[in-house]
Amino acid sequence: MTAPLIFDIKRATTADGPGLRTAVFFKGCNLRCTWCHNPEGQRAAAELAVFREKCIGCGACRTACATPEVCSACGACTACCPTEARRLYGRAYGTDELLDVIAADQIYYDATGGGVTFSGGECMLYPAFLAEMAGKCREKGISVAIDTAGHVPFASFEAVLPYTDLFLYDIKCLDPELHRRGTGVDNRLILSNLQQLQARGKQVLVRIPVIPDFNDGAELARIKEYCERHALTYETLPYHAMGESKARALSHRT
Repeated sequence: MTAPLIFDIKRATTADGPGLRTAVFFKGCNLRCTWCHNPEGQRAAAELAVFREKCIGCGACRTACATPEVCSACGACTACCPTEARRLYGRAYGTDELLDVIAADQIYYDATGGGVTFSGGECMLYPAFLAEMAGKCREKGISVAIDTAGHVPFASFEAVLPYTDLFLYDIKCLDPELHRRGTGVDNRLILSNLQQLQARGKQVLVRIPVIPDFNDGAELARIKEYCERHALTYETLPYHAMGESKARALSHRT
């Protein structure tokens, strides 16, 4: 079973499904959206980010590093940085360890109709691990949502269908060539999977990121009309530039 690295866990979030939720972000994505707000989730391997605007030049990182010529993403420099100018994205969790983190807030899920949301990156790249985690959450009575861009074989969805209460499903545009220019892939598989989820009777919330000069005009209207025609609930997500500073911090990797 391929296990993902986790690059972030957000507790008590209200932005990733109904109620209070814990959002678990898996590392690795098979899209390359030009507006990506989680660039630290694109690569599957652990990565060091250097926020140079926070660096005071104390040299503690160089002293701590065992391989200063080539970064091995060991994280030694992050532990000693006094200004948190360095951050390691990507940590391995066993399923039981991750379940303990999620279950710690179960009282809040029960009180608000919340639960856990598995996101990314693209969490659906790890269907066996995801299905095991979702199954363990279900056994504890924790509601499961999956946030996905949908560009995976439908067999990956079939692995998690029995344990998933809600799919948060990204639709970025309907035009296949525009989708390719913006994300690196066309959207035929994405739309096919969406239709199959509907046919299986799964609860789906379509989320539309509104991207300036990409889908904020006629394309946005087409997406809304598509959702209404297919009886899909949808919401729009405003564009923000929060990923830009993280992309700069990761720029030393290339």
